[in-house]
Amino acid sequence: MRKIYTSIDIGSDTIKVVTAEIYHNRCNVLASTSLSSEGIKNGLIVDAAKAIISIKEAISSIEKMLGIKITKVFASVPSNNSEFSLVDGYVDVESENNIVTGNDIIKCLQACVYDKIEDDRELIVANPIEFSLDGETGIRDPKGLTGEKLGVKAIMITTPKKNVYSVISIMEAVGVEVVDITFNSIGDYYEFRNKELDSTVSGIINIGAETTTVAVFNKGILMNTKVINIGSKNIDKDITYVYKLNLRDSKKLKENFAIAHKRFSQVNETFDIINNVGERMKINQYEVSEICMDRIVEIIKIAKNEIKDLTNKEISYIIITGGASEISGFNTLLNEFGSRNISIANMNTIGVRKNRFSSALGMIKYFNKKLEFRGREYSMLNDEQVDELVSTKKKSNGSNDSFVGKVFGYFFDN
Repeated sequence: MRKIYTSIDIGSDTIKVVTAEIYHNRCNVLASTSLSSEGIKNGLIVDAAKAIISIKEAISSIEKMLGIKITKVFASVPSNNSEFSLVDGYVDVESENNIVTGNDIIKCLQACVYDKIEDDRELIVANPIEFSLDGETGIRDPKGLTGEKLGVKAIMITTPKKNVYSVISIMEAVGVEVVDITFNSIGDYYEFRNKELDSTVSGIINIGAETTTVAVFNKGILMNTKVINIGSKNIDKDITYVYKLNLRDSKKLKENFAIAHKRFSQVNETFDIINNVGERMKINQYEVSEICMDRIVEIIKIAKNEIKDLTNKEISYIIITGGASEISGFNTLLNEFGSRNISIANMNTIGVRKNRFSSALGMIKYFNKKLEFRGREYSMLNDEQVDELVSTKKKSNGSNDSFVGKVFGYFFDN
């Protein structure tokens, strides 16, 4: 089975869409795009009509790249007001010879959340902490073991229904089915996860346009998260206030001229611009970088304090991602915090090199791992669509059987 998936990250500033193939445990990006969004504020949909237009445009861009119709996606949903509960459940192993299968795991996870979700909330995921089998505890993956009674302890994560159904209804209006939902933080984790992260307590900070999301993971399990109403647009507003510019010009200055750490900026480097009152100005790089640096430091300090409030455990690693982390010199700025356990994310997958794609690509990896753990296989494309994809972009580059060698080059719109 061709495991081909499409994910969509609905942000306040941009819509990110990624289509990728999982082949031999590698995630190969087939197409990606990042387009401006409208109708979304602080991560929440506030104008459905505008949001539909933005999402349609982003999905249409992917469809043109690949020459196929996108009908199914994974979608991110807001983590605002999410709740975390410790739950457990038990089922009888019904498989032949009492050998635990993926179906038993699914039934056990269903049992642990049964009748425990409030009417106004929706389940995001039940993350298993450990399984037990006939009283033996501490089992991470019970598949293939023999026993009669399977149990699980898990973290149940729920969110208000409006967070979920606002996204699903928008996607239905676009003509796309939402196959799975998750939080951006989970996608971020699965993009950057490694053996060290999976064995420690870690934090992820995603600095978005209008909000910054912080999350705490314990051995790969999301334990808590919080959305802070501050993001990279606050930098734009600071620049706008100081130089009397419009927000669009301020954003361009931030992304194309400013340096995250003023130490590496140049006083004699200037940018000519006309402000809102018609004055021609020469903005030097040092001054605008100082404005950016002050706000970035504030955001990181707030985020780190929020992480401390989310857990009483010692944090081994903190990873910073999101579009704002792409500002030149950001990594050097982290040295100001005097801590070796905090670092900027590093996207190393061809086609999605920018950190703004971490959630979208991670959602695909997360879904694939979730299927593997449950012993299931799934693809968003049927055989006819796969044939259409191959025939539309007919070009072979290499001896392997991956679509990376079959599609016509790479298709990216970053």
